[in-house]
Amino acid sequence: MTEFWESSFIEKQMMWGFEPSDSAILTKDFFLEKKVKDILIPGIGYGRNAKIFLDNRINVTGIEISKTAIDLAEQNSLDIRIYHGSVTDMPFDNKLYDGVFCYGLIHLMNSSERKKLIGDCYSQLRPNGYMIFTAVSKKAPMFGKGKQLSKDRFETMKGVKIFFYDSESIQKEFGKYGLVEFSNIDEPNKHMENKPPVNFIIVKCKKES
Repeated sequence: MTEFWESSFIEKQMMWGFEPSDSAILTKDFFLEKKVKDILIPGIGYGRNAKIFLDNRINVTGIEISKTAIDLAEQNSLDIRIYHGSVTDMPFDNKLYDGVFCYGLIHLMNSSERKKLIGDCYSQLRPNGYMIFTAVSKKAPMFGKGKQLSKDRFETMKGVKIFFYDSESIQKEFGKYGLVEFSNIDEPNKHMENKPPVNFIIVKCKKES
């Protein structure tokens, strides 16, 4: 997956632009309400979802597998610590965070990788901390397209393997990690007007004290 990601990264960057996702905006509001001051973003990419937290005085640490993405983040004055490596190798530090925000990543993993990521993120939360994941849902237009790999998991295009979530799989995978609530959101392709929005599920969990 790494080679595919690197080769297509610039193209994806041009598609996404540097505006934060709608999910990041909602998460920023929630973190401010809960007085979250220090967060971890696994799969931070080139930082388009990081700046909105920094602009609101929330400290950000990132993890990113793509050196290209990290270089772009630095070129765009994102002055934060970003660990270079795969989230499957977490943890990269022993720090506990007030919050974790993981956008558009977990659905790209297989079952064991998803389980490990959720557990690792939960382990790095302080008591009363929150973690928020966004994952592609079965309401997304590409669900069922391409080669089926397993239940609700498809290779929608060469090298892109996606697990599509619904309420049952959310409960199954997040239920024992302080699941508070989940809701659907349509994320528009802001720089590709001819593309339909993609339906995500925002999953919110809290680590009890």
